Amino acid sequence: MVASCLSPSLVMTIICLPPGFIFLFRALFFVVLLPCSTFWALQSLLRTTGLILPSWCLFVVPLAAQLLFAMLRNYYTSFTVERDAVAQGAVMVPGVQGSSMSILRKMSDSFMNGYPDEIFQKWSEEYGHTYTFNFFSEKQMFTTEPEHIKALLATQFQDFEKGHTFYVAAESLLGAGIFNSDGDIWKFHRTMTRPLFNKDRISDFDNFERHAVSTISQIKSRLREGYPVDFQDAVARFTLDSATEYLFGNDVNSTSAGLPYPARSPFAGNAHFVNHPSNTFVKAFAAAQEESALRMQRGQYWPLFEFKADAVKPLRQVVNEFVEPLLVEALKRKDEGEKSVKDDNSDENLSLLARLVENTDDTKVIRDELVNILVAGRDTTASLLTFAVYMMCEHPEMATRLRSEIIEKVGTRAPTYEDIRDMKYLRAFLNETLRLYPVVPDNSRYVVLLLTWASCNTDMYHISSSKVATTLPNKGRAPYYVQKDTMVAYSVFLMHRRTDLWGPDALEFDPDRFLDGRLHKYLTPNPFIFVPFNAGPRICLGQQFAYNEASYYLIRLLQTFSSFSLAMDAQPVEGIPPKSWTKTPGTTKGRDKIMFGLHLTMYAKGGLWVRMEEAKDDA
Repeated sequence: MVASCLSPSLVMTIICLPPGFIFLFRALFFVVLLPCSTFWALQSLLRTTGLILPSWCLFVVPLAAQLLFAMLRNYYTSFTVERDAVAQGAVMVPGVQGSSMSILRKMSDSFMNGYPDEIFQKWSEEYGHTYTFNFFSEKQMFTTEPEHIKALLATQFQDFEKGHTFYVAAESLLGAGIFNSDGDIWKFHRTMTRPLFNKDRISDFDNFERHAVSTISQIKSRLREGYPVDFQDAVARFTLDSATEYLFGNDVNSTSAGLPYPARSPFAGNAHFVNHPSNTFVKAFAAAQEESALRMQRGQYWPLFEFKADAVKPLRQVVNEFVEPLLVEALKRKDEGEKSVKDDNSDENLSLLARLVENTDDTKVIRDELVNILVAGRDTTASLLTFAVYMMCEHPEMATRLRSEIIEKVGTRAPTYEDIRDMKYLRAFLNETLRLYPVVPDNSRYVVLLLTWASCNTDMYHISSSKVATTLPNKGRAPYYVQKDTMVAYSVFLMHRRTDLWGPDALEFDPDRFLDGRLHKYLTPNPFIFVPFNAGPRICLGQQFAYNEASYYLIRLLQTFSSFSLAMDAQPVEGIPPKSWTKTPGTTKGRDKIMFGLHLTMYAKGGLWVRMEEAKDDA
């Protein structure tokens, strides 16, 4: 009703305000409301009774009322939470000690300069695998416990959601796409994408072949010039082109830009490469993801860091300009007639874009979904392939073993779906890469309703949740209590490295753990210790597509090259760990030779510069 009274120009002005101003306006409204109400009530009382008070009382009393209200509210919240926990026979989750500012500072420093999840690893060692921390009035929870993650993703899925804080932080980039939605909107996007990943479609490798041959040819040419290649950049072009062709019906031909040269090369930074539309898109896309990730690190207070303007919005506009031709072409084909949109008469063969265009006229919904799927189609598989080759550089004997399996199974011909399925070591190698270097290392959910989490008689915790207060068998200890509207973050990155879950060699890269007795000792009885593709209703629909795409590319790569090594002389300074980093127990910090970056996915900072040796004809 209030909104209907506002003029369109005023509404647009409010919408265009920087996030910081909007957040502060909303916060100040409630902060000022009580003191003003107290001031007016006090004045009314004085007029009615004829009492006379010093003028300073008119200012001090309202401020004191605000302070008293805040204290009473915090006391009441703590009292009711503890009362309900006792009623459930539960105990509170351990909390990180320290002020909100110190916690925020440590998290920001770890995110920007540290090893992935380093601060969470330290807190896990101190407080256990599940704990809470406060961002001023916002309580967050963190876990690396597989049973808790199982509840979040599967057994109690209905009790958790992405939540308002996550949505608002990611909305500038992801809009209301599949990765930033809940409920009916999420179901709509899920319905649109599911048919794209049936077996027949994901086993058609013509798309992979074209784009793999193109990028590998460019890699070979650059190496013959005497320069190393940024493999991360090359494989991102492969995944971008193959994803846009598969999902949208047309590829964007990002390989036409060529590959970057090392910074010290006289050809570095040439205008054709820098100004190529695909590079403009990639730069903006990466920056938008980094800004969005920073927002999520800062919790609900992220707008206070964006007073000048929305930091993501102009970057998203660049992304929109890149995908706009795809949308315009799809709408044009729709206008020309339904049959021209389809590849054939089967609805299953519609591209995602064509399917979206057929089911909605809302171009914002379509753009949002295109951007979301580009994250999934480009960044995730590119991350997997980047870290797979990183491990091949670090473990040449494994690269040799991979190549031997490939040559034995398919020689130099293109692999089929059945060929890939039979390559056991290749699959184990990819799984081990996903274990130590998961594509999406962290995620979060919001508690929709009150719940309790059971704790064990060790330092590990188990989780369950319900729409009503509930408990689980506690194995000798009281369950943990989790109140409504708590954001629960979980780290796959840390869980995949826990020695109590994976054995004493958990920090070692060893694909054989997915082939030998360790598989049945650790993973088979506890499958939720390995969730690189999520699980439950939100499990990645493109999981098998990603395995096929990564496998196909590695096969073609290893048919072409026989050895791989890191080109540390070409690696940018920001991509090399500081000399001050030493080996740290519980992590691979001090052993890894490259720096990791985190936004919506994990990547190698500054790229992954590699030298490769071409395979001999008699291989």
